[in-house]
Amino acid sequence: MVHPVAVAGFLVAILPLIATPGASLALLVQYVTEGGRRRALPVVLGTVTGLYVHAALAVAGLSALVMRSSVAFTVVRLIGAVYLIGLGVWTWRTATAAPRRRPRRRTDSVYVQALLANVLNPKAASIYLTLTPQFIAPDHPLG
Repeated sequence: MVHPVAVAGFLVAILPLIATPGASLALLVQYVTEGGRRRALPVVLGTVTGLYVHAALAVAGLSALVMRSSVAFTVVRLIGAVYLIGLGVWTWRTATAAPRRRPRRRTDSVYVQALLANVLNPKAASIYLTLTPQFIAPDHPLG
């Protein structure tokens, strides 16, 4: 059984991370502004899938491996930073382009973009790589 104090501690520790706007919120605002509320679903689904990818990698032991290797952790952070910088440049360029009718984007590319924005996001990875393991007791199964 999960101890209520551990759950409360986890929620307090994670609140600043989830309350801070990130790539997923930027994508959500961009696509909803362009196409209305119906464009939110692929962004939300991509973000949630990304969180499940992080959780699955943590369960598989990748979190422990990356945490014990400063080189692996640096590589994960650099890949994420490069992707987020590229996403920012792409968003900035499309927003500042001369006003013209933009072609409609396919929904699956929005999903993939949101998925990659989450999977390669150093902030999302840090939750599973550094924060979550501190609140899980290895001798007590979660189920």
